Amino acid sequence: MNLKGKIQNELQEAVKNREELKSSVLRLLLSAIFNKEKEKRYKLSKQKPEFKEKDLEKESQLVNEEVIEVISSEIKKRKESIELFEKGEREDLVEKETKEKEILEKYLPEQLSEEEIKKLAKETIEKIGAKEIKDMGKVMAELMPKVKGRADGGLVSKIAKELLAQ
Repeated sequence: MNLKGKIQNELQEAVKNREELKSSVLRLLLSAIFNKEKEKRYKLSKQKPEFKEKDLEKESQLVNEEVIEVISSEIKKRKESIELFEKGEREDLVEKETKEKEILEKYLPEQLSEEEIKKLAKETIEKIGAKEIKDMGKVMAELMPKVKGRADGGLVSKIAKELLAQ
């Protein structure tokens, strides 16, 4: 079963079990996935006008990697909200956003540890022969596809920057 199907099934379970927060988070997530599919369908209809409606429908379904991107984007929104609510000293909202983030994180693949990211970053730096901070763009372009969905981009960037600064 694909990731979207799993989320839909878990939404039904959450509704049955009256888990309000989880069902609300999963509804928002499915809405974001649906919007991404609409966007993809629109682009396809412009690129391939010969496609019939059924073909468009099938082709615009998101694959698991694309669903993971949507989930990561939703998690990033929660992290930004948490930071802002902490500055505003709104502990009630920090707690709510944190719980939402935790629910979403369950749908991501297992996250890489800092050590694993460092190892991948070192390998990438050696592979492309990066020597200084100005090579950061090349390093990130090579490294990000390897960690996509399994590590926070900000953390990957920080680690790569530290390694290049040495």
